Amino acid sequence: MCRIYAGLAWIIAGAVVVQAAAIAFAFGGVLNHVSEGGVVDKALLESGGAGGSGELGFWIHGIVGAGLIPLLALSLLIVSFFARAKGARLWAAIVLGLVVAQVTLGFSITDMPFLGLIHGANALAIVVAAVVAALRARRSRLDRAARAAAKEAISDAVAA
Repeated sequence: MCRIYAGLAWIIAGAVVVQAAAIAFAFGGVLNHVSEGGVVDKALLESGGAGGSGELGFWIHGIVGAGLIPLLALSLLIVSFFARAKGARLWAAIVLGLVVAQVTLGFSITDMPFLGLIHGANALAIVVAAVVAALRARRSRLDRAARAAAKEAISDAVAA
């Protein structure tokens, strides 16, 4: 279970990187559209006619951020109860809490744009927490393997 736990944590960290890439693509497209004389307004966004201006980036950011990452974070917390790694539940709960805050901030940005500052910083916190969770699980698994090898060596020495 430690491998599954660590794998989920790495996937969460990677998904946040996908988020950053998707939103950069989206805003790059918007800036390109505006620099060519286009106007970005509510009518354009609702029409879905901004396909060439990075609109796909907004879709990827929304689906991964509001759907995939929260499911992965919840799965990480569930798996943490079965993973025999020190602090697994704590770090999974931290990741889930940061993800809940991130989704809340993401949906609040349209009403209070300054929350985007916290949204971006919190994304980095999610990456750090997920990486810490993955590395702690790996270290715990390696520590167990080392203890088992030492125990076997001692029993072999006693038998000789």
